[in-house]
Amino acid sequence: MRILVFRHVEFESLGWIEPALAARGISIDYADLYRPAAPLPSLDRYAGMIFMGGPMSANDPLDYLAWESRAIAQALERNLAILGVCLGAQLIAKTLGARVYPNGRKEIGWFDIHFTPAAARDPLFHGLSGPETVFHWHGETFDLPEAAVSLAWSEACRQQAFRYGRSAWGLQFHLEVTPAMVADWCRQDANCGDLRELDVLPPPSAHAERLKALSDLVFGRWCEMLEG
Repeated sequence: MRILVFRHVEFESLGWIEPALAARGISIDYADLYRPAAPLPSLDRYAGMIFMGGPMSANDPLDYLAWESRAIAQALERNLAILGVCLGAQLIAKTLGARVYPNGRKEIGWFDIHFTPAAARDPLFHGLSGPETVFHWHGETFDLPEAAVSLAWSEACRQQAFRYGRSAWGLQFHLEVTPAMVADWCRQDANCGDLRELDVLPPPSAHAERLKALSDLVFGRWCEMLEG
């Protein structure tokens, strides 16, 4: 079984998603369409797709984001499993007709999310009552797509997770980050503008042990859904 992962910058890796896939023998191919002359993948050979984050906006007029939106639409038509993280969640929401726009304030660092009543019946989030402290790095948000189910919210951002149908999930927060990833993001030139707005850099390991446990649970369930 293979999945296709869309990356948008070099430093946005799968993090804790990768060992969840590897433990179940799920192979990974990468589509780095932001690279010049990157080949366009065929979607026919994949059981699911993951769309990662990035510092650009889902509204930016970039050819590769437009192509990804068409790929999302095709996957939704085929009921393929889709997981979107941060920018990836915004791309799914926009493809479904929802508005993507600046959040009231940027969420960068460790903040609580709260689960909606619908999360108790969700294939990925059931059994989690919250609140849970997870990692965030975003300046934009989105409206809940029509017919989608809201699963989580935070004090600063109403839409933190949603499910569309039985196979598509969008997570605004970063459940996948390792301490090394957080530290690396704080060194990236592409993030300098965001970092100048912070009084203190987010500590990479502040809630790492619990985040790893949540990642194992949620991404493990996503992998099991692929297998099923």
